[in-house]
Amino acid sequence: MTPTLDTPRTTPTSLPTNLAELRASGWESRSVKEELRANLVRKLEQGETLFPGIVGFDDTVIPEIVLGILAGHDLLFLGEKGQAKSRLMRLLPRFLDEWLPYLDVPESPVHEDPEAPITGPGRRAVEGVDPADVPIAWWHRSDRYAERLAPGTKFADLIGEIDPARIVGGASLGAEEAISFGLVPRMHRGIFAMNELPDLDELVQTGLFNILEERDVQIRGYPVSFELDVTLVFSANPSTFNRSGKVIPQLKDRIGSTIRTHYPEDRATGIEITRQEADLDLGGTHPVRIPPFMDAIIEEISLAARRSPYVDHESGVSARFAVANWRAMVASARRRGIMLGESSAVPRICDLAHLHSTAVGKLELDLMGSHQLDEARVLDAVIAEAVATVFKEIVDDDGLEDIASIFGKGVRIEVGDLVPSSNYAALMDRVPKAWTKAMEVNRADDPAVRASCVEFVLAGLHATDRISRSQRFGKTLYESGE
Repeated sequence: MTPTLDTPRTTPTSLPTNLAELRASGWESRSVKEELRANLVRKLEQGETLFPGIVGFDDTVIPEIVLGILAGHDLLFLGEKGQAKSRLMRLLPRFLDEWLPYLDVPESPVHEDPEAPITGPGRRAVEGVDPADVPIAWWHRSDRYAERLAPGTKFADLIGEIDPARIVGGASLGAEEAISFGLVPRMHRGIFAMNELPDLDELVQTGLFNILEERDVQIRGYPVSFELDVTLVFSANPSTFNRSGKVIPQLKDRIGSTIRTHYPEDRATGIEITRQEADLDLGGTHPVRIPPFMDAIIEEISLAARRSPYVDHESGVSARFAVANWRAMVASARRRGIMLGESSAVPRICDLAHLHSTAVGKLELDLMGSHQLDEARVLDAVIAEAVATVFKEIVDDDGLEDIASIFGKGVRIEVGDLVPSSNYAALMDRVPKAWTKAMEVNRADDPAVRASCVEFVLAGLHATDRISRSQRFGKTLYESGE
């Protein structure tokens, strides 16, 4: 399950409510980067988990994030889609103080530092005023993070715009009062994240450069200086980030640390991530049992897609691809259990036929290498490769040619996602050696597990070019490959 930062419904009553109480409490003003650094150091000292729910990055990505925060840098997360870039950015508020005081001044467009206000309304609220009469409110850390997806984002959305209504009301063009602030200034004393930085318009990138370099805001040629205190984080795909002209060099140069993400380095880690992100209850009234080889095949499908010459490697294959496939597999098995009244549902190879509905849009084809293959045929190819890979790891070659020779004598076996598990033993009476191989995979007494093992062996024989297969309307027919 995705970790979240819980937002309390109300501010604790024990917190100071005016500036005098705040000063008496010993609170000290500090920048966002100092705050992030201090809380990170505390968590490191106490041995806390820094990024809960993040799997496979302990020795690679997380140390680089730690160094970036300790260095006081703005961060860029660089990686292909589905590599937890957004997840990592959304976990950064964990390193903020739980509550932050600000001047309770409705006229101010930002959450003002009580000791260092940056806007006219904020400064007027404290200048010459008894601290006991300066109201203080509190900002929870979960609200101090905002993000935006770059495509379609305008300058006014991020930086701000001159408000015509305020000009009509008497404000001058270069005055602070004429500006309607965008997201970044409004996140003063917080964290702002920009997803897919290379897709951001150059004019907006220039505005972000000004904030990174000068920490000020310039709108329509009118420099309005604010001592903005905001930590900026970005995400990008390497293929677009490194492409000439997509990101202005000045902005690239001002980003302090680039954090390179990656896909799981081994299948076991990928399976762990997939199960975590799928977050499905396998128990309940209609429980589902998943054989290890089915978990392995689902993950291997993603690995095969990332290796495939038909898939665009620059785009990548998201972890969401495996998650969607795993959930579809479980759903198909559960549907069978419900319809056939089987006490426990076990995924089979035939359930993978339903992955076509979940894979649409998740594989970007390499237009130079696809050779007219459509997405469905590419998916069939990577599924076959995945089944063959796992089959070769688990099943001994001994006896496989003998099984294939039986099919060569005209034996045909038809299976399907709504064939009762109890029928499989009788189906395999004609190919007893295949039944024996299936029992070598798993000797469980549960007929549903046995049925899954039978289909795995049959699909493995097909994937290794020993027998042929045809599929139609939820049924799969295995027969001689000759």
